[in-house]
Amino acid sequence: MEVVTQHYFHSSLTGMGYVVLGAWLIQATVGVTLLVSWARHAHGQSAGLVWTHAVAMVGFLVPWSAFVVTGAALWAWVGFGVLLVFIGFGDATMVRRARTVLGETNPGLRDYVPAALVALSGRLGRRTTFHMLFSAVVFFGALAVAIGATVAAAAS
Repeated sequence: MEVVTQHYFHSSLTGMGYVVLGAWLIQATVGVTLLVSWARHAHGQSAGLVWTHAVAMVGFLVPWSAFVVTGAALWAWVGFGVLLVFIGFGDATMVRRARTVLGETNPGLRDYVPAALVALSGRLGRRTTFHMLFSAVVFFGALAVAIGATVAAAAS
């Protein structure tokens, strides 16, 4: 019975790994459309932030795919670590865009909440708002799966 239970739990985690992967694919698709728009219209503004965010988020695919294939908790944590470190570059880009919309020049962390409110108001566009909100699905989904994989590994 315990083997069946462990197999079911492992299968559920793998299934959730696929859900996170699917959510990431949706997020990446929207991100690519934003990247193309940025490349056409931004004239290189925030290039370092944008490219670092885009390349690193694609980098999430490698460890997360390794987790889905192997079920090893380490790969889930590596994938989550990539998200944890590099989502901030996207957040910084959103804050810069919001400052431009608001006509403000004073940088700082206190600008994150006003930037999120600007995005939620629709002034940064629907794709940016969706990308901002849906990133939580990928981020917290990956965290939950990594924790679940760790608990499953400890139980076996």
